[in-house]
Amino acid sequence: MQSSAGAQERLMMPSGGRSGSPSNGKLEQQISDAETGEEEMDFNWDEYLEENGATAAPYTSFKHVEISLQSSFQPGMKLEVANKSSPDTYWVATIITTCGQLLLLRYCGYGDDRKADFWCDVMTADLHPVGWCTQNNRVLIPPEAIKEKYGDWTDFLVQDLTGSRTAPASLLEGPLRGKNTVDLVEEGCVLELQSVCEPRCYWPARVLQNVGGRLRVRYAGLDDQSHDAWIFYLDTRLRPIGWALENNLSLQPPKELSDIKTAGQWQEALDSSKAESQNRPLPLEVFKDHADLHKHSFKAGMKLEMVSPQEPIHICPVSVTKVYSEHYFQVTVDDLTAEAPPNSVVCRADSLGILPVQWCLKNGVGLERPRGFQSQDFDWADYLKHSGTEAAPDACFPDTSQSRDLCKEMWLEAVNPWRPEEICVARITQVKGRILWLRLEGLAKSVPECIVDAESMAIFPVGWCEANGYPLTPPIKPVCQTQRKVAVVQPEKQVTPPPSVDNVPINLCQPVAMDTGSVNGRYSCPQIFVNHRCFSGPYLNKGRIAELPQAVGPGKCTLVLKEVLSMLINAAYKPGRVLRELQMVEDPQWNFQEETLKAKYKGKSYRSTIRIVRVVEQVADFCRKVCVKLQCCPNLFSLTQVTDKCPENCSVQTKTKYTYYYGKKKRVGRPCLGENSPESEMTKPARRRKKRKSIFVQKKRRSSTVDYTPAGSPQDSDEDEDDEGPSLSDEYTSSEPREERREAPSRGRPRRAVTQHRGTFPGQTPSEDRPSRRRSTRTLSYNETAEYPPAKRPHTEVGMCEEEESLVLETNPLEWSVSDVVDFIKSTDCAALSKIFQEQDIDGQALLLLTLPTVQECMDLKLGPAIKLCHQIERVKVAFYAQYAK
Repeated sequence: MQSSAGAQERLMMPSGGRSGSPSNGKLEQQISDAETGEEEMDFNWDEYLEENGATAAPYTSFKHVEISLQSSFQPGMKLEVANKSSPDTYWVATIITTCGQLLLLRYCGYGDDRKADFWCDVMTADLHPVGWCTQNNRVLIPPEAIKEKYGDWTDFLVQDLTGSRTAPASLLEGPLRGKNTVDLVEEGCVLELQSVCEPRCYWPARVLQNVGGRLRVRYAGLDDQSHDAWIFYLDTRLRPIGWALENNLSLQPPKELSDIKTAGQWQEALDSSKAESQNRPLPLEVFKDHADLHKHSFKAGMKLEMVSPQEPIHICPVSVTKVYSEHYFQVTVDDLTAEAPPNSVVCRADSLGILPVQWCLKNGVGLERPRGFQSQDFDWADYLKHSGTEAAPDACFPDTSQSRDLCKEMWLEAVNPWRPEEICVARITQVKGRILWLRLEGLAKSVPECIVDAESMAIFPVGWCEANGYPLTPPIKPVCQTQRKVAVVQPEKQVTPPPSVDNVPINLCQPVAMDTGSVNGRYSCPQIFVNHRCFSGPYLNKGRIAELPQAVGPGKCTLVLKEVLSMLINAAYKPGRVLRELQMVEDPQWNFQEETLKAKYKGKSYRSTIRIVRVVEQVADFCRKVCVKLQCCPNLFSLTQVTDKCPENCSVQTKTKYTYYYGKKKRVGRPCLGENSPESEMTKPARRRKKRKSIFVQKKRRSSTVDYTPAGSPQDSDEDEDDEGPSLSDEYTSSEPREERREAPSRGRPRRAVTQHRGTFPGQTPSEDRPSRRRSTRTLSYNETAEYPPAKRPHTEVGMCEEEESLVLETNPLEWSVSDVVDFIKSTDCAALSKIFQEQDIDGQALLLLTLPTVQECMDLKLGPAIKLCHQIERVKVAFYAQYAK
């Protein structure tokens, strides 16, 4: 059958994606034994793309892969969770968002108030489905903060839970706890598979293999692997056990296989499958992302164009020969030869590969003439007139113009349509609307380009096979005998000649006896875990860290570590600065490989060569040294998964523990990274930065470093870090005014936000100024008039801040809502900026966390208005300390 998803996995195959050869046998000899006579090579996508100057297809183009990576928990689901203040009692909470196995929850009753939202780990937290407390005689009490909000909480829960969806019990306890949807389909699970030829017939099938959601299934009652089928778990041909009978459909073996067994044997296989499915029930969450069935408008006799279901290398005319229902219809390839066996396939309204009449003509693509057609030139108008039929209206077809950003010459991984168990390196050679032409690499003999739909679930992004531990057929590289020996001994590209293993030179003229599997194992990296709860340091944005995947790998060491470093760079406040730090990570004892990493910040590009270890025994040391360099918890990313409490106890430690320890190591001068870095900014010696301490920042350090800021948050920047090293101005666009670049704040160091030359003011020297700063207390105002001569005060309002009347708060700013914050801003001389606070939903807690760098970065304000606004925020902080932080 060819449903909307069926065509995706089978690439218009006639046998439903089975491992057997096509019935016509034309291409069987060309496709089989692709690896014969060739030596298996260690294929590296990054190296291959770089050597060929090629581009990988964007990951966002593969919708089915993105869905397969999503969490099983959905926003809006309800569950019961222990009260934080009283663990023996529970209350109902709503899932706000998910990040891997982390859930952001909000207790029911808070409404839209997010001040009490909290994260929890589904693997360790005390979570249960709705109704668990009632079944287990546990107390269900709302949190103390909202206990008096409603008089009748029972009535509130009834209204709140009506129509809502509870988190499944299987995802909160047992062996499936915390698993993603795609991982719920385990080997041995049983489900119902729709027949290829008859849409109303289903039969149980057992899952033999799950490769990232791509399933190898076998019909119940069969033992021969020749009838195994490969199908993606999102294919609507897959249904849970019992679905056919519930929908009044037939439960019988496929017609093409019915003669293999007797009726009694088929019935025995059916009974066995039902019993097995009861012992290992498949959670219904597996099918939550299946596409809905849409009604079609096709009628029998209509003509259209379609990618050939038997040979997906050309497009041919087809006819609608049967309409099963409002959802399914049958099309048959036009064949005018006498007594030709029908070549039919079942389709749906949004099946892939079906096209309106004249599509090939409009897109400059050749249309395969029907077999037996006498004329050399095929014309649709004459053909329709001669056959007395009509063309299917364009409204019957899905949108054929969307290519999902897939372009010519992009590379990806694709299923070999003639051997569905094989996935090959593929290149897009042509794109017409949503139809792609793929050149499959690595096959023993050249084959025509196959045609697939951009929505096909038989194409994958580069690296998909490696990420899921599945073999990928690489391109064939013709090499001589001597070169093949070198490839076996030294499978990866060396940094320096001569080739060696463990730094021992190899005689290239004499073959070395070595187990290739053991060599590959030594270069294979296990999973590297990103422990989101650990301290993220001054360079990395904790919010962005929380969005990273839970783990990367397993895979090749250089590939896994490069991916981890790329994620860290993208999660940085200033990617260029992190790239510079990573450039300094090295160890003379490492067996390393140099890789080029890139970063972008404020329109400027940066490129640097990073040394990455190649062998698994050095991975742990490499990860730790990177963490040390970035001044974060050594377990932020490591081979150890932190499920509950970090061994470093970083969650309760202040940043001083890390900055003091890391700061003991003297920094060395750092080379310039920026491709576009202005040389004029780098000509001054690094130590000049000593004279550029911020007069604003010195007071802010003592007035904004308070206990309510979580350890490891972006506000926990490095206070004690020295200022040696090149100026950060090389990470700003050269189009900015020089003065603004000099004073531009660093996202990675919020408290070293504004820089001024102290020695430039009359009658003032750095030595005179420094001691008085150290004695300042956190009750000082944001700026001090004594710091500036009257003629050089940046803002009169800021300069006179000490003369302002002290702010008295009527309520605790931690409890301010967004409207309260907006009202306060309107009452100040920054009223024009109140709209920004409204648009960005900044409440009291967020207001107290604002610093000059974050104000400039998030609100896109220039330095003057930002300082003016921060002064008002500072007034709130000072009042908060005086009134509520005692």
